[in-house]
Amino acid sequence: MTAQKDAGRILVGTASWSDPGFVERWYPKKMPAHERLAWYAQHFEMVEVNSTFYSVPDVRTVERWCATTPTEFVFDVKLHQLFSFHSTQAKLLPPELQRVARTDPKGKVNVSPALRDAMLDLFLRSMSILRSHGKLGVLLLQLSPAFSPRKHELTELAPLIERLRDYSLGIEFRNRNWVIDDQLKSTEDFLRHRQVGFVNVDAPVAEHFSIVPPDLNQVTNPKFSYLRLHGRDAKAYLTGKTVAKRFDYDYSEKEIAEVAERTRKLATEADEVHVVFNNNNLDYAPRAAIRLRKALGQNVATPSAATPELF
Repeated sequence: MTAQKDAGRILVGTASWSDPGFVERWYPKKMPAHERLAWYAQHFEMVEVNSTFYSVPDVRTVERWCATTPTEFVFDVKLHQLFSFHSTQAKLLPPELQRVARTDPKGKVNVSPALRDAMLDLFLRSMSILRSHGKLGVLLLQLSPAFSPRKHELTELAPLIERLRDYSLGIEFRNRNWVIDDQLKSTEDFLRHRQVGFVNVDAPVAEHFSIVPPDLNQVTNPKFSYLRLHGRDAKAYLTGKTVAKRFDYDYSEKEIAEVAERTRKLATEADEVHVVFNNNNLDYAPRAAIRLRKALGQNVATPSAATPELF
């Protein structure tokens, strides 16, 4: 009889720590921007960095992140959009690459293997700071919905996966056709063979090609599982003109309990589970993340007397 595996560690956080709604409604009033991360880290053990989807952080910035967070704090980092098959404006590249990148008449980059390699070199230089401090968690590749089985092959991801083989890499598919019917097993096998984590989602139940089914709980790398929570409002998800509008959703207590149960199940299959609230309108995400931590029985920071409205 096989011994039951001990449950993995569960880390809960939000996608970014500086969204406008957080600043307006969650952080103490008039808190300086440079103090927010340290305050966030009093409440959570991890954060997903989303600003890296748009720009490569400079080394000094990453040094500050490390200096202002506790020793055990973890940063999951979203890979730049250049790697995710989104069309990318040249102005979103580092200056040294803007000068050499070829673009179309609209200023969008013509992506070449050489440009990807150069971009990854710069990106990993910044990530090396987090790594040297023991604070780098999962690198997240959030693919474009345009990356579909009809137009693409999974093997197109292989060069990037190979270069990141010494990192924990998670991939979030935003086109459901990769993860339904017979294609699901092929996708799982591809990821499992390369020790890449499948990113599970909490999302609306809808048949639209850009919404991945929320009933998947795939673990393709036993070292970690990843769950991103996008809210459950299909209309907002499909028609929202801004990120905040797309993921405008406030989880109920019943739904938080469901997420807690799902998370515990994932923790029986993975050494670590990263749960990221991406319902980033107003202060919904940090409040939901704190409620989940409480539902999981985790210790949550007590608010100071100066900010009794937080909880």
